[in-house]
Amino acid sequence: MHDHAIRWRNVQWLFTDVDDTLTWKGELPWQTLKAMAELRDAGIHVVPVTGACAGWGDHMINAWPVDTVISENGGVLLWQENGQRFTEINQDAHQQQAALLDWVNRLLERYPARALAADQPYRLCEVAIDIGQHTPRASVDEINALLDELHGQGVNATASSIHINAWLGNHSKRHAAREWLDRYNVTAGQAQQRAAFIGDSPNDSDMFAYFPLSVGVANISTHLPALATIPTWITDAPGGFGFAEFTHHWLSVLSK
Repeated sequence: MHDHAIRWRNVQWLFTDVDDTLTWKGELPWQTLKAMAELRDAGIHVVPVTGACAGWGDHMINAWPVDTVISENGGVLLWQENGQRFTEINQDAHQQQAALLDWVNRLLERYPARALAADQPYRLCEVAIDIGQHTPRASVDEINALLDELHGQGVNATASSIHINAWLGNHSKRHAAREWLDRYNVTAGQAQQRAAFIGDSPNDSDMFAYFPLSVGVANISTHLPALATIPTWITDAPGGFGFAEFTHHWLSVLSK
């Protein structure tokens, strides 16, 4: 990062995954919150862009030092502006959620070790399958089999470190991030210099491909062979501790 300090000086938006990028082993380290607050104070907008449910998004926008949250892989957008709170829901995905939920419940009858994510009641657009958060860790073969079943039905589905997220509609993390930058008249070309991304798992590959200034926390190392595009930098520490490590290096670059 210090070798590319000039590139990092222009970044105004940091899009970040949440589970196992800001968190670690199911908890949010205090170092993560401190790092997010330090970035905010430095004038950098930290934008969680996550498969987490709308309910978690509501918590983040209210309790974390951020002014924008993209949840449910772009299905739900929450932001604060001029002292007001706003929420935008992908209505097409929302209207199709009930039918998708019914189909996934039938699918899971053939996968007894799997269950809906514990936060499913707080989702507005997606259906999430637990692959290791509160259930036994799913094997790669089981995850791939579930993804194949979902994709075979024309369902969008990606696997994070804890869930398979499934939805109907054309939204995604990348599209949502791109649309958010459009609100600020940041062109696709400008985004390459003014926005960055940090993540941890295969479902972040699209974001790594779109943002040349990309970072992976250390726990991404086991997924590198499966990634079509790998992050430019990888931290030494995992999860939220890696996020704090990255923030420390970045802010040291900005201070020079």
